[in-house]
Amino acid sequence: MRTLDGRYRLEQRIGIGGMSEVWHAHDMVLDRPVAVKLMSAGRDGDGVPMEQVRTEARSAARLVHPNVASVHDFGTASTLPGSPVPYLVMELAEGETLAAHLRAGPLDWRIAVRVCAEVCAALAAAHAHGIVHRDVKPANVMLTPSGVKVLDFGIATAVGAPDTTPDGVVLGTPAYLAPEQFERGPVTPAADMYALGVLLYYCLTGRLPYAADTATQLIGERRRHAPEPLPEIEGLPPEVADLCRRCLADDPTERPGSLVAALLLAEAVDARVYVPMLQPTPPAQRISPWTERAATEATQAAPLTDPSITRQP
Repeated sequence: MRTLDGRYRLEQRIGIGGMSEVWHAHDMVLDRPVAVKLMSAGRDGDGVPMEQVRTEARSAARLVHPNVASVHDFGTASTLPGSPVPYLVMELAEGETLAAHLRAGPLDWRIAVRVCAEVCAALAAAHAHGIVHRDVKPANVMLTPSGVKVLDFGIATAVGAPDTTPDGVVLGTPAYLAPEQFERGPVTPAADMYALGVLLYYCLTGRLPYAADTATQLIGERRRHAPEPLPEIEGLPPEVADLCRRCLADDPTERPGSLVAALLLAEAVDARVYVPMLQPTPPAQRISPWTERAATEATQAAPLTDPSITRQP
């Protein structure tokens, strides 16, 4: 087994992408399991820049929230002479991704709204710190016994930062990108809210709000037509359907803020979410911090990881 800096023993690779791979590892100093994200070394300067990874680590480490996977450490490891490889050490979120759950079809609307409420609470915490995720999608949402964890702030950036990626390269997953991201405009929290709208739509229906089979068709369809409206879903509160519609607005200024959206979604299923309070509010209006899970809540929803009850017939 390979060990990084004499501390992190890599045990099993659990994910791989174009510029990184994620390992189940063991922190031998603190004797605990962790996730290690090892970046590609690259050749001829095409790897992940060291400063970018350092910025990612610092951004994500500032987010202390029940629905955000914590960052523990940052370091470098040498694979070839003169080629240090950056890596991140993160909280190991045990569970199953939302993407895996959705392969079997849409979720029950109560579970879908609960999941998206917690995702939105994580985004609200990030936005309060001036951070935009930029890659909200089912594969980056982990369903754990203690709730949702939003993963991979790997392409997160500061609010208002210009897009500095090379021409022809768009960061993120095409189906979840806001229209302004294709135009290379400055990054704002509204981009995350567009992705949240796509995520909510997918959880409720089991499909994207666009008719397309390939990424090329998807981009063309999105430029020509507005997203398809949500179909009728029995029991779904109209305010949730309206929120989904507003999140998918082409105009970023028409999309709701993450804090308001998180509270609305939580109220729709009588759930509790932990959201940053940006200004004092009367005690009676405050949302209680994260406490007990679904078994004690009014909806009596079963755990998120129970496949027998999370999907519609």
